[in-house]
Order: sequence, then structure tokens, then C-alpha cells
Amino acid sequence: MTRKPLTVNGAERLRTNLRQLKTVERPRIIQAIAEARAHGDLSENAEYHAAREQQGFIEGRIKEIEHVLSHCEIIDVALLPASTRVVFGATVQLEDQDDGSEVNYQIVGEIEADVRLGLLSISSPIARALVGKNAGDVVEVAVPGGSKAYEIVAVRYA
Repeated sequence: MTRKPLTVNGAERLRTNLRQLKTVERPRIIQAIAEARAHGDLSENAEYHAAREQQGFIEGRIKEIEHVLSHCEIIDVALLPASTRVVFGATVQLEDQDDGSEVNYQIVGEIEADVRLGLLSISSPIARALVGKNAGDVVEVAVPGGSKAYEIVAVRYA
């Protein structure tokens, strides 16, 4: 079985989320179910059904996070040899060749990706175009509106 890559920060965020779900959310929903049961007839008790649905979601999320953490390869980006080459975990500064705007992305595992935070999935089209390239290279990326060209300004490992 192939182990999915995950950064140290991503693993820590998942562990924090897991602790929150197990120590705060799970007990809260168990209490809500108990209170809803106390109201009587469960067949017409909307609070009970909503709480059970939420419990199912929380338990599913707990299992998902535990599975990811037990089947991943945690990579400490700080231990990677400094280079100008883009690899998993690298933070890449890009300059848009059309308008000169700059953006920073860290190449991370699929489960921890969040473009709003600058965390780009290793399997995304942009990341696939960047991996293996060096600072100073210009890459063409296929985007929904056509094609976009970016220059790799800098590659950092932090």
C-alpha cells in the first residue's frame, strides 16, 4: 500500500482536530442525544435525529483522520536538503508572467491542502507542473481559462 505524504505541520493540525473531536465534540453530542431522548417519543423527535446525524458525521471524521495518520508518511520539510528544486514540502514563490503578481504556495499532501492558506495539493495541476523545476524556470500551467505562465522566483524549505 502506498503511503500518502503529509507535512509535519499538516499532521499536527490533524492531531489537533482529532483531539478536539474526541474530547469536545463527541462528549457534547452524546450529551445532546441523552437530552433529546429525555424528551420522549424518538420517532418524531427532530432534535434526536439531528444529534444522531451529527454523531455519525463526527465518528466518520474521527475514523478518517485516524486512517490518514496511520497510513501516511510524515515528511519534515526542515530536514530536506536546501535546494532551488521544487519537491514535496517546498514553499514556492511564483510570479505571474501576465500581470507580474506574486503568490506563494507550499506543496503539501492532499488531505492538508487549502489554497486559501497557500497549501497546494501535490496532485494539483499547478504542483505537478512545478515539481522537479528550479528557481528561475518558467512553467506553463493548464487552468480552466486556458494556460497560465509562472516564473519560479524562489524555492524555500521551512
